[in-house]
Amino acid sequence: MSDLRLAARPMTRRTLGTLLAAGAGATTLAACGTRGGTPGPNTPLRISAINHVWSQAVRERLPEFEEQIGRRVSMQLLTADQLANSYNVKLNASATDIDVMMVRALQEQLLFARNGWLADLTGLVGSDAGFAWSDFQDAPRERSVTRGKVLSVPVVTERPALYYRKDLMDAPPATLDALREAALDLTGDDLFGYVGRGQRSGAVTQWSSFLYSFGGDFTTPDGGSGIGSPEAVAAYRFYGELLDRAGPPGATNMSLEQAMPIFAQGKAAFYVDADAIYSNFLDEKISTVRDRVGFAPFPAGPAGSRPHNIPSWSLGINEFSRLRDDAWRFIRWVSGPEMVTTLQTAGIPGARSSVWADPATLASFPADLAEAMRINARNGVGIDRPAVIQVGRARDIVGRPLVAGILGQDVAPVAADAHAEFADFLVRDNRQQEF
Repeated sequence: MSDLRLAARPMTRRTLGTLLAAGAGATTLAACGTRGGTPGPNTPLRISAINHVWSQAVRERLPEFEEQIGRRVSMQLLTADQLANSYNVKLNASATDIDVMMVRALQEQLLFARNGWLADLTGLVGSDAGFAWSDFQDAPRERSVTRGKVLSVPVVTERPALYYRKDLMDAPPATLDALREAALDLTGDDLFGYVGRGQRSGAVTQWSSFLYSFGGDFTTPDGGSGIGSPEAVAAYRFYGELLDRAGPPGATNMSLEQAMPIFAQGKAAFYVDADAIYSNFLDEKISTVRDRVGFAPFPAGPAGSRPHNIPSWSLGINEFSRLRDDAWRFIRWVSGPEMVTTLQTAGIPGARSSVWADPATLASFPADLAEAMRINARNGVGIDRPAVIQVGRARDIVGRPLVAGILGQDVAPVAADAHAEFADFLVRDNRQQEF
């Protein structure tokens, strides 16, 4: 954890000119308003963020933003658990000492919306032509909306990648059936054909791409459970068989931290996980496959290739902030085309379509990974877990048939039981969403 506190800078003519030139963005800021009057110029804009490469890169550039607004900025970097606990304690007390909130739109936004912790940004993103809300990729942008209100702006995106050993095959498998066949063929005494997350809750997000590519979904269009459908059962069975027959022992205890080193140490032929972790396989300190690793799009299933393309981290404004105008200026600055271009060129994937269309922004990634990321972003689904208030409980239910499949058990009855449990859960959770 670190806490950046930068010295105050006086308002300058340059700063005043910058603010006056903000145009439509400045005009719409008034709609955001403040509570209890505007604090004095010595009050810092406070940003609570995850300790992440994105946050670290932004922190280095904060003096530029301070010059624009004539106010110092305090950016506190926390772990995900620390951040969640801080929000829970402070915002339950309507605290005003957080202005900009870094949030996981898929994990927390529904809960925060129900609790009234996030300011409505709909008018700001919609009326600010310079911000170009429509430039954000469809899937991440859609996940920023809860009950018709834009409550966050995506700043970091993530998709799955197929990591594979280039020295073991001429080309990566283009379909899931080909992946399974190759993984089984390559499994031997000193090599696992496939490694991936198998932990009951932790595996759900990566399994989602298999679920979608088999034509399934977590829920039905009317909000009921979808995990008992034939498509979902087929996806459970496929993923379970892959790890059961081609994976390492103890796979049901494996999350990212346990699965990733197995591939990095050259003990597996294939691995599907987040594209954000690719650099681990190029790091000579931890990887023995850095000259042999290849990157490919998610393989196609019966319904095509439908990987997730999610906003892993987004920015919102604390409903109780007294600096909401400056909070919006920060979001507008840090998620604008210029900054997203800068950060993506440095290897941090953003959410703007125009930036992804510029090949120069992907030059820092390996060429085959950049292509895989583009393809997966184009085909992507904007969610990798059930869209519910109690995400942890939902993942636990959905993950139960995954464990059964990995253990070589008959998936169908376990999926049917989990389907009934999930259906009951959704009824209760949907009631909580009636805010």
